[in-house]
Amino acid sequence: MSKDEISRRELLKILAAGAATAGGLSGCETFKGEKVKPEFKGNPILGITALPQSGPWPTQDPFLFCVHHNDQYPKGTAECAPAASLAGRQIGQDFSGLQGWSMYHGDTVPGFPRHPHRGFETVTVVKQGIIDHSDSLGATARYGHGDVQWLTAGNGINHAEMFPLLETKQANPMDFFQIWLNLPAKDKRVEPHFSMFWKDSIPKVKHTDKSGKTTTVQITSGDYGSVDALKPPPNSWASNPDNHVAIWTIELEPGAQWTLPATDSKVSRNLYLVEGNPLNLAEQPFSERIKVAVHPEANLVIQNGELPNRLLLLQGKPIAEPVVQHGPFVMNTREEIIEAIHDYQRDQFGGWPWPNKDPIHKRDAGRFAHHADDTKDVPI
Repeated sequence: MSKDEISRRELLKILAAGAATAGGLSGCETFKGEKVKPEFKGNPILGITALPQSGPWPTQDPFLFCVHHNDQYPKGTAECAPAASLAGRQIGQDFSGLQGWSMYHGDTVPGFPRHPHRGFETVTVVKQGIIDHSDSLGATARYGHGDVQWLTAGNGINHAEMFPLLETKQANPMDFFQIWLNLPAKDKRVEPHFSMFWKDSIPKVKHTDKSGKTTTVQITSGDYGSVDALKPPPNSWASNPDNHVAIWTIELEPGAQWTLPATDSKVSRNLYLVEGNPLNLAEQPFSERIKVAVHPEANLVIQNGELPNRLLLLQGKPIAEPVVQHGPFVMNTREEIIEAIHDYQRDQFGGWPWPNKDPIHKRDAGRFAHHADDTKDVPI
């Protein structure tokens, strides 16, 4: 069934349902001084898009890109490579998903060796697995198993993201989202910077409904009621609370009910049904991997089905500027793209201080961040 066919079918269901969308609310809640308005009578579902089987998901300004990497890597070797044959893979460009995993651009260790970015931010939200970061500024990090890295590429950075398979006696599953958040023109040439949000420091809100079922919301960005998110990098579009940037991962127990609270009318708001297990949104049934565009002023009642479910929320006030993209460079004009290419060809955004294109850290290094200014950061 095509993407258009799925969209038409689901939209017809919702449009036929009219305004029967506000059930299950429990009065007003206050979010940073704004009253959520449960009296909203319109249709909360603005559009539906099927998610591809692989590759990037559709996004909306201020977001540029989102991909879900879910690889069931086997045991690792002494070199942190897959303890499995690589036959049948196009090494260096392997997105095959053979045996449930890909090497991507890695030759020995899976991952993304040295590559540049300019003009936007990457937010890497890891549920399972380990990522080794190395960059052209001399910074390094190892993070995963619940951590988040938020990197402002700004004026330009060259970095590697490798997936060392540290476990030699058991499988090495990898499960993470990488999200690209745009920067406005005034901030596209700021100094590069990354922040580490360690698992135990990231705010999480647990909601228990009347039947005792739990919904857990992890707040990478965007305050939820009185719970404040960690501070994003200083030049991020998310650093201004008026932009209402939210990156939430939402996990619902079987049978759980939870309401996504309304927000500012100016934002774009998209909810991704990651696994596509059955649930109801505003009393309408869904059982597909889809992106649902949600009216920002509506309280969206979510009633989960008989299986656990995971949702991703991407929300923010649009930057509303021209976007010109060439691979890993995102600027406002074609001339700026040409300049980015010339700058990268000249000095590779600061050179590459590492002996190879795909460095990984010592097996026993643990999770850490060593920043370009020589400051160090480890989980508490």
